[in-house]
Amino acid sequence: MNVIITTAGRHDEQSAALLKYAEDCLGAPVVERKKRSVSKLQDVYQSDVLVAGKDRYSFYRRGMSEPFFFHPNSATYRLKRLLKGELDPLIEAAELMAGDSFLDCTLGLGSDAIIAASSVGANGMVEGIEADKVIAFLTATGLRSFPIDFPLLKESMERIEVIHSEAVQFLKQCPTSSRDVVFLDPMFTTPIEESSNFESLREIGAMYRLSEEWVAEALRVCKRRVVLKDHYQSPMFERFGFTQQIRLHTKVHYGVLEK
Repeated sequence: MNVIITTAGRHDEQSAALLKYAEDCLGAPVVERKKRSVSKLQDVYQSDVLVAGKDRYSFYRRGMSEPFFFHPNSATYRLKRLLKGELDPLIEAAELMAGDSFLDCTLGLGSDAIIAASSVGANGMVEGIEADKVIAFLTATGLRSFPIDFPLLKESMERIEVIHSEAVQFLKQCPTSSRDVVFLDPMFTTPIEESSNFESLREIGAMYRLSEEWVAEALRVCKRRVVLKDHYQSPMFERFGFTQQIRLHTKVHYGVLEK
């Protein structure tokens, strides 16, 4: 991890507190801004830059066109649809029920984990693995502090446990049949999401090709099924034996591998 932490151009007590919290969590060096631009700091320190702003963190990786920051993204409108009685494809594919345990092996921004948390409820368990330390920090922080007046979204976000680890390594440490559903969204094929923030995530997040070992470990750890989310043209569904659930008029498909 090659990152420095600094404040926004105009910092205050709140941004100073955010800076100190990031320093404590990440152990990265703090650098005084001194009116320098982010690109200047990147050049001087040959490093990525995490900016503690007035009310959020923004992460600038060298070579990125846009900064990355936490936002619940599609989880917001997906939850609103659920409240209207509409179905969500992830909940259908996973057959999630209240009290279930759900392990998201590719957390990223946590949008799918939020939907899962809303489904399993207060008695369920949702864990999200994120291999990139900075992304894990930003998502964990955002899930607890993102300002939004939407009780169901807020409650769902707060129930997610963020785990900084490489997915296969973590799965190997899990007991057999210890999670009801294991979820995979490796982001290595054609982009699915349309938001610029998701594209930033693709640029900076740890992306791995799905492997025999990964799928085998996921199947061992799950109690009921492994669910794969990918582009509808992805060869991974057939390659690893997932039953692809065809969804018309959308690029996002889910595949299911039963225990």
